[in-house]
Amino acid sequence: MNKKVYEDVLSGRSDNNIKYSDLRSLIEALGFTLKRQRGSHTMYFNKTIREYMNIQSDGAKAKGYQVRQLREIILKYGL
Repeated sequence: MNKKVYEDVLSGRSDNNIKYSDLRSLIEALGFTLKRQRGSHTMYFNKTIREYMNIQSDGAKAKGYQVRQLREIILKYGL
């Protein structure tokens, strides 16, 4: 796991500046597995905590609201 990306997601200071590829890597490192991809939407599922993450890119960046959703999951479950 890229510790800097993890810290950036938790800090909330750069929600709109996280690379999409970095967000995908972080999601996978947190135990989520690819469930399906349909068009630009990529859905991940974590069976341990029973949560879904649906992400899509905004160019090369991740969408800010999806970064916030991931932060909420991290804080809620202590990931």
